Amino acid sequence: MTEEEKTIEPTMEEENNENAVLSEEYSNEIEKIKAELGDQKDKYLRLVAEFDNFKKRNTKERFDLIRNASQEMIQELLTIVDDFERAQKISIEQNNENIFPEGMNLVYQKLISLLKSKGLEAMDSNHKDFDPMFHEAITEFPSPSEELRGKVIDTVEKGYLLNEKIIRYAKVVVAK
Repeated sequence: MTEEEKTIEPTMEEENNENAVLSEEYSNEIEKIKAELGDQKDKYLRLVAEFDNFKKRNTKERFDLIRNASQEMIQELLTIVDDFERAQKISIEQNNENIFPEGMNLVYQKLISLLKSKGLEAMDSNHKDFDPMFHEAITEFPSPSEELRGKVIDTVEKGYLLNEKIIRYAKVVVAK
């Protein structure tokens, strides 16, 4: 080997070493960039999912708000419905049509059908198990029979649901 070849050989070796070092640095750099890209992609997907959930929740809340916007007005109308029902009950008990004439009955029926069309429904409480989620116990009476124990024996004031949401609890008498 000549002197010139000896000088060239270490230079090629040095270049190969340098290339290996550079290649390793580039590989490390590429791995770091891939990891960062993966993290950014994960964050982006989570952000998109979170935004989608926000839109769905916001739409549902708006829908519920619109659906139940009339709740306050309907609650106030329920006192009028109660008065109609009391007058109708007295008229039937006393067998006197002058107390609750036919015209009042028609107005009552129209009011009830209007409220039902808006999503109002009355709770049926008599002879059902007492449930504090739906009933408000006003008093307790001794049970006339064992089957009635813990059940509602009388409804003082009807409870109502508006679009399946309780807007007034039924005031009831419970057998103990």
